[in-house]
Amino acid sequence: MTAPTPGVLYVVATPIGNLGDMSARGVETLRTCDRIVAEDTRRTRTLLSHFAIVGKPLGAIHEHSSPQAISRCVEQLCSGESIALVTDAGAPVVSDPGDAVVSAAIAAGIRVIPIPGASAVIAALMASGVTGDGGFRFVGFLPRDGVARRDAIALVCDTPETVVLFESANRLAATLRNLADATPTRPACIARELTKLHEEFVRGNLANLAAIDREWIGEVVIILGAYKPAERDEQISDEALDGRIDQELKAGGHAKAIAEKLAAWCGRPKRAVYERVVSRKR
Repeated sequence: MTAPTPGVLYVVATPIGNLGDMSARGVETLRTCDRIVAEDTRRTRTLLSHFAIVGKPLGAIHEHSSPQAISRCVEQLCSGESIALVTDAGAPVVSDPGDAVVSAAIAAGIRVIPIPGASAVIAALMASGVTGDGGFRFVGFLPRDGVARRDAIALVCDTPETVVLFESANRLAATLRNLADATPTRPACIARELTKLHEEFVRGNLANLAAIDREWIGEVVIILGAYKPAERDEQISDEALDGRIDQELKAGGHAKAIAEKLAAWCGRPKRAVYERVVSRKR
C-alpha cells in the first residue's frame, strides 16, 4: 500500500491590530488549508469570520499544549492534511507559541512554508527613529523577576547595537527605570498599540522616558538605540563606580551581570569593571 503524500505546515502571520494588514496570501492559505491550529481559537474565529471563512476545522496549539497534542498535529500532516499554524497576533514562533509544532514537523520530514505578514518588531523599528544603520538585536520579553531578569537587563544594557524588547504595560515603568539606571542617556522609543486606533510613539532618552508619570496600557515594544558608552563625554569617577558596585552586590547581583551593566553605565571596558567587582566582593 502506497503511503500518503505528506501535507504542508503553513506558518501564517496574522494582523497585530489592523485587520487590513492581513495579506491576500495569508487569507487564501487559511481558506484552502485542511485545518487550522491556533493559539486561541476564540481570537482566530473572529479573524476567520472577518474574512468569511467558515466550516474550517480549528484546533488549539499554545505554550501549554501537551506532547500528545503536538504529535497529533504531526500525524495529521503525515496523513496528507495541510495545516495552517497561527497565533493571536503577528508571526508564530517570534515570542509566540509554535516552535514545538514547527520543530516536530521538520523532524518528521514535513515541508514548512512561512506566510509572512505584520510584525510588531519591524513596525516599531520603522517608526522609532533610533535604528541607526538598521542592524538590531531582538530580545523579546524579559524575564519577569529575580536573578534572570537582572542578568537579562545587564546584557541588554551591554549590547551596543539597537535592541528590540517586548514588555507588558504593567511592567513597563519598572523596566524603563532598570534600563535608565545603567544607560540613562541612551536614545529609546516606546511603541504602543501598533496599527491600532490608539497607536502611539513616545521618544526620548531612557532617563526622560523613565521619569514619565502615567499609566501605560496596551501592547508595548521598546526600541533602544545604538549605544557606545565609551564615546561619551561624561567621566565616572572610581568612587562613584565603587559605590554603584557596592549597591549592586548588596542587591544580590552576579559579578558578571554587574560588570555588564556598570560597564555600559560608566563607559569602561567590561573586563576592568569585572575585576573591580570581584575585588569589591572579596
